[in-house]
Amino acid sequence: MKFFNTQSKKKETFKPLRQGVVKIYSCGPTVYGPAHLGNLRAYIFADVLNRFLNFKGYQTCWVMNITDIDDKTIQGAKKAGVSLKEFTKNNENNFLKDLKYLNIKKADFYPKATENIKEIQDLIKRLFEKGYAYEKDGSVYFDISRFKNYGKLSHFELEGVEAGARVDADQYEKEAPGDFVLWKKKKPGEPAWQLNVNGLKLDGRPGWHIECSAMAMKYLGATLDFHLGGVDLIFPHHENEIAQSEAATGKPFVRFWLHNEHLLIDGKKMAKSLGNFYILKDLIARGFDPLSFRYLCLQTHYRSKMNFTWESLEAAEKTLKEIKKLGQRESGQSISASVRRFIISAFEDDLDTPKALAILHRANNFNLWLEFDKVLGLGLGKIKEQRVKIKNEIRSLLEKREELRKQGRFEEADKIREKIQKMGYEIEDTEEGPRLIKS
Repeated sequence: MKFFNTQSKKKETFKPLRQGVVKIYSCGPTVYGPAHLGNLRAYIFADVLNRFLNFKGYQTCWVMNITDIDDKTIQGAKKAGVSLKEFTKNNENNFLKDLKYLNIKKADFYPKATENIKEIQDLIKRLFEKGYAYEKDGSVYFDISRFKNYGKLSHFELEGVEAGARVDADQYEKEAPGDFVLWKKKKPGEPAWQLNVNGLKLDGRPGWHIECSAMAMKYLGATLDFHLGGVDLIFPHHENEIAQSEAATGKPFVRFWLHNEHLLIDGKKMAKSLGNFYILKDLIARGFDPLSFRYLCLQTHYRSKMNFTWESLEAAEKTLKEIKKLGQRESGQSISASVRRFIISAFEDDLDTPKALAILHRANNFNLWLEFDKVLGLGLGKIKEQRVKIKNEIRSLLEKREELRKQGRFEEADKIREKIQKMGYEIEDTEEGPRLIKS
């Protein structure tokens, strides 16, 4: 298996740190509103990776954090006139419903920032002890000049950065870097905890970047196999995660960084800040099956930009229906081992889902679709269950018809024949008994 590692900018052969077990961390939502389709594309990609590793026989531990305190959640709760906890919990529940609609398997853990304050504070204390953190005006910052490998993920050069420049915002551009905030000084009306460090008592809350490092290491240890997220998180979020984590432990934080590209709408990045976004409810309101959106995402490689249109979604829904129709027919056609191998090879090559789909369409065999749906997650197993259910129902009707015929109740028996015909089967009466033929 090879995956494109953002840090090395090349495909690398994957072997887990611990044999048979793979540790995965993906940046989850900041629950200040519903996730838009671009956000959901990232979680579909993470789910396909997790599913494929399971398909290959690996045990996975997948952690997806929930950011339930930051600038946006605090502002959102104030605007809604409710407590931060009530505001974020409601958005979290809606997010988890979206994942269920999209057939995204549950992660093993969904840690929340507010429930891991101790771990966050302990990490900040370690950074103080090692000389990477300092206090200024009641807040705590990470000194990027002390971490010599700063910029290794985003290939950013520290030269020219003003010494001691500080950034309080959670998100900022490469053009304005600086020492990023680990602990934010309390503001009136904001939730706060007390951080006791170096004889100081600092009332405040965690910065965004430190939350992920603390939660990732709590559940997965100092070094992760995979860290996933959108390309917009490479800088500063993931760059800062590396700096604070490796400064604290002295060990590599992540072995493989995998980033999915943007979802576009009218050629522009879909984003709440731009106001050009759709959420899953918009698709459902228009009568679309959420799994059509999942299929649409699988048609584009995760590292390629994907342009969303209603026409492309309609086409994806039509194709998915055709696949399901294939499942309503009997499929006795055998599949060569080489076809199966080609599909697996596509997934092994940096999760090349478009190539895997193309091979599956050429093979045109539902049992093959069913086998690889363990990776694709299109809910095709329900078609098989439905087919079995229909068969059992027809068998019962057939037995009832035979009883009626024996009793000479031919009119009632003919009504059952008509019912079976509507279910897609013809009955041929032979000397050996009735025979079903798929119409």
